[in-house]
Amino acid sequence: MQTNLAPEYKGTADGDAAEAILRKCVHCGFCTATCPTYQLLGDELDGPRGRIYLMKQVLEGETPTRKTQLHLDRCLTCRNCETTCPSGVDYAHLLDIGRKLVDAKVPRPLGETALRWALKEGLPSPLFAPAMKLGQLVRPLLSPALQNKVPAKQEAGQWPTRHHARQVLMLAGCVQPAMSPNINRATARVFDAAGIQTVIAPKAGCCGAVKFHLNDQDGGKAEMRANIDAWWPYVQDASGKPGATGVEAILMNASGCGVTVKDYGHILRDDPAYAAKAARISALTKDVSEWLPELSVKLRDQVQAHTATIAYHPPCTLQHGQKLRGGVEQYLGELGFNVKVTGCEAHLCCGSAGTYSVLNPVLSYQLRDRKLGHLNETFGEAKPDVIVSANIGCITHLQSGTATPVRHWIEVLDEALQKSLSNQ
Repeated sequence: MQTNLAPEYKGTADGDAAEAILRKCVHCGFCTATCPTYQLLGDELDGPRGRIYLMKQVLEGETPTRKTQLHLDRCLTCRNCETTCPSGVDYAHLLDIGRKLVDAKVPRPLGETALRWALKEGLPSPLFAPAMKLGQLVRPLLSPALQNKVPAKQEAGQWPTRHHARQVLMLAGCVQPAMSPNINRATARVFDAAGIQTVIAPKAGCCGAVKFHLNDQDGGKAEMRANIDAWWPYVQDASGKPGATGVEAILMNASGCGVTVKDYGHILRDDPAYAAKAARISALTKDVSEWLPELSVKLRDQVQAHTATIAYHPPCTLQHGQKLRGGVEQYLGELGFNVKVTGCEAHLCCGSAGTYSVLNPVLSYQLRDRKLGHLNETFGEAKPDVIVSANIGCITHLQSGTATPVRHWIEVLDEALQKSLSNQ
């Protein structure tokens, strides 16, 4: 795609990066076929190709409007279009630039500004946990809309106490410990059973995704630098080999966080103080599913057989953002789990998309119900006993629309391990 940058963007980091991305686009439109918002709305400007044209116009000097902003806002950033694109267009990074440039020129209504501020400051805040605890206490009194965002209180098991020579560093996350505390503890127990110790850096906080994708990019980068500082003493001497000084990897059990931390090297590439460290952190980061080849071998004799039917929803941040597909269902199957991925639209977003379900609830719930319909048909006429996913946002969002339990797959694996131990 030929681009003629406006003088204000020529020679700038954003302008040069955007132009390089735009030049890869060949207008083919394959991306529209797999775009959730285009499928719902049928508007070219609510698909990747249309949004690319809008951003190109802004970069070439056309004044953006509120309509421009709304079309960019409606994008879920699911990155399905990247998986589909035959030309390798880096759409997500282009969208980060486009939203930044448009928001700099188009003021938002006061109510919308306040809501976005509350989300970006509230979700990563230390006050989130006590607020969630209070919400869970009065949950029956809340409106259905608020109940969707406040999951029922979850009982979490114990954190393992054994020490192992092999260690991995895990990001606790900003909302996961309060909303679903068992996910982190289940992860630690599974790795403990495999002879690997899970450690957490106390000063590490939000991965930075919430602020960054709500266009507080400076605030998001500050959180990324804080995490790098918190993790660096654990990783600076690591060689990546078992027994070496330092952790083997930085473990992510929320794919939304994982895709962001893996992008630290790109986001902070122009920061002279953090570029090299950020690249190192990104290289060390692994989704928990990337450990399944090893875990399946080590835990095969420890997992108790079971007959529950499990429908797996692969999050967009895992299958499109991190390009990790097939591993969860393959290795859980090898461990004896009856797990399947829906044969219809498994590639499409469930509608959670971080804060999207709050900012665009109508579209979000349409996608949720569409996804649940397909998941419920995974085993034919019989509904699955449990739905599993790999991201706290997807889990909470899907659970709001169904009575079928929705869990992280690591919890199901941990439960099978614990049953086996109790029977010994």
